[in-house]
Amino acid sequence: MTPDARDDAPLEPSAITPSAITPSAITPSAITPRALHDASRYRPTLGAVDLHLFNEGRHLRLWEKLGAHPCRVDGEHGTAFAVWAPNATDVSVIGDFNDWRGGEHRLRRLGGSGVFEGFIPGVGPGALYKYEIGTRRGDVRVKTDPFAAKMEQAPGFASIVQARSDYSWQDGAWLAQRADADPLREPMLVYEVHLGSWMRDMDGQPLSYRDIAPRLAEHVRRLGFTHVELLPVQEHPFGGSWGYQVGGYYAPTSRYGSPDDFRYFVDVLHQAGIGVLLDWVPAHFPRDDWALRRFDGTACYEHEDPRLGDHPEWGTHIFNYGRHEVRNFLVANALYWIEMFHIDGLRVDAVASMLYLDYGREAGQWVRNRLGGRENLEAVAFLRQLNQAVHTLHPGVVMIAEESTAWPHVTAPIAEGGLGFTLKWNMGWMHDTLDYFRVDPFFRKGAHDKLTFAMMYEYSERFVNPLSHDEVVHLKKALLEKMPGDVWQKLANLRALIGYSVTRPGKSLFFMGTELGSPHEWNHDRALEWSLLEDPRRRGLFEYMEALGALYRQHACFWRADHEPQGFRWIDVADREQSVLSYVRADGSGDAESHALVILNLTPVPRPGYRIGAPKAGTYRLALNSDDARFGGSAFPVDTRVTTDNEPWHGYLQSLVVSLPPLGMLVLLPEPGSTSAAVVDSAPQVTKTRKSKVTKPAETKAKTAKPKTAKAQTAKAQAAKPRKSRGTDTSGEQA
Repeated sequence: MTPDARDDAPLEPSAITPSAITPSAITPSAITPRALHDASRYRPTLGAVDLHLFNEGRHLRLWEKLGAHPCRVDGEHGTAFAVWAPNATDVSVIGDFNDWRGGEHRLRRLGGSGVFEGFIPGVGPGALYKYEIGTRRGDVRVKTDPFAAKMEQAPGFASIVQARSDYSWQDGAWLAQRADADPLREPMLVYEVHLGSWMRDMDGQPLSYRDIAPRLAEHVRRLGFTHVELLPVQEHPFGGSWGYQVGGYYAPTSRYGSPDDFRYFVDVLHQAGIGVLLDWVPAHFPRDDWALRRFDGTACYEHEDPRLGDHPEWGTHIFNYGRHEVRNFLVANALYWIEMFHIDGLRVDAVASMLYLDYGREAGQWVRNRLGGRENLEAVAFLRQLNQAVHTLHPGVVMIAEESTAWPHVTAPIAEGGLGFTLKWNMGWMHDTLDYFRVDPFFRKGAHDKLTFAMMYEYSERFVNPLSHDEVVHLKKALLEKMPGDVWQKLANLRALIGYSVTRPGKSLFFMGTELGSPHEWNHDRALEWSLLEDPRRRGLFEYMEALGALYRQHACFWRADHEPQGFRWIDVADREQSVLSYVRADGSGDAESHALVILNLTPVPRPGYRIGAPKAGTYRLALNSDDARFGGSAFPVDTRVTTDNEPWHGYLQSLVVSLPPLGMLVLLPEPGSTSAAVVDSAPQVTKTRKSKVTKPAETKAKTAKPKTAKAQTAKAQAAKPRKSRGTDTSGEQA
């Protein structure tokens, strides 16, 4: 092995070559060779620079030094082992190569670094091993390797020696494009996946990484998704944790194959034009006695004080972010997944629990910080170090915070006092929106503000709109079953919800199976209910998401200015009586044709002859109608093209009249080349208009057609006369 190290300011090559390992770096007094295997026979595989950077928390390729690495030392083939156990009295490697006998292959302590290291000849890839650690109390602890690249499946927990990967990546074009792109100004429509239950074989067993890759790539590409987000694939013994109780931070779970099989999975998706995000869990770790817990007989990775080191709600331990080596373990782990597996971003789980010392605790169960507050200052420093390292070394990789509180500046630059994340999940939007859609449409006018409030803080952070796995488990019901009404109305509501999420500001995320309209909660032990696509109504939902995804990707107005105020403007936010919302999405370029009008009618009552303001004069075409018969809608008559007239409305100089289908969303796009000479910018001009006396446009006398879908009876003859939005100027109500 060639000693190597990186820092934020790269060292000169001479600083990381074997010549840098001087005899004084590892003195005879620092080495304690014992027992049958004499580790001192072989030169150390870690150098002074490696140990120095690690103890400072700044070794950015730590996985190349700690762990088990097949190599050749002094002309002999074998494996070099290195583990951090600062309070251990001695460390041995036990494995199938020595019949699990402790003391036979003892490692040497490298000075005061806390690292034990040694080369064992004859041990190669595939060997099973653990560490036997002697503690200061005189007992012995048997542990898996924190840096193991592969692990056994339960009930075993041995680490498995892995050779350096020789996988031949084919995604160079993807990585080059990623490095040059600004992810904030690119489309991001995320499909959240649990690999073990997305699809299974005929025997009910999960598919392998290699089997699932082409199927998943084709599926998400067809639906218009730009990324998949994987629930944690780091090794975890308990499947019911969905991966969030990690036992092997450096090991892709061997449930579905080898580390190279996982590389193949990522490679296939990249070649299909799909990014891969990974859920990552630096907030806590489980109390499994064979893993990180009291690793060397002391609180090594956690705090000794349970008020700091224990998570009472989850029954887990909290990392000690104030310890340099622990921070290094985590920062290097993030870089490991990005560099070794080409991951395009990390969604950092449970950030709120990291930021607050009193998170999930009662009075007396927590300790104030050195300033007397409840903020976890060490966790804040860790998150900034993490984001700084990722953004500096890997431009284009996204860091996403699952943060559910009002902590400020989560996505602000570190230089401006922020945490430095790229994006943050908008949990407030998710809860308010789902609360709104649960309400019977008859009462929705009383809940109108739940749907509109999120725009009041939309630009305080850069958000993702998540409808995630957490909302379809633990008796919360499937998304479809949260919707009121009969099956037709439930599906119509669901189509409107999905359309609203995608067309409003922010990136969007949906959990797998949303496209199937399942009435059942997600079960991690079973595959998705793919047979639902045999139902024409569910097939309609699937085709709607396919059309919506294509529309989203094709038109930059839905994503280019997601996080800029010029990318969104309410047309009418105040029509609570009819539960109608309308807004403009624009790409921020100022091009008169680079915008879209979105109108949502969130009751089962159709609204013919509904007038809204328009940001430009000319003709608009219907780009998407969630009530289209092919999507399972009622097929209420809607003009496919509509031309503005000179009636000022909603602060614009012109307006148009459309018919709104029941529980439906319409998306209108400017007809290319139809713009008149006088064009209004995407942000409305507030004009002084007369008080609106709504007149019935002669050309829009609506014929009330019977819905073709029998279940849409509530959408029938309630369109006796045209309804228009109030002429009130609401253009000033932008958040």
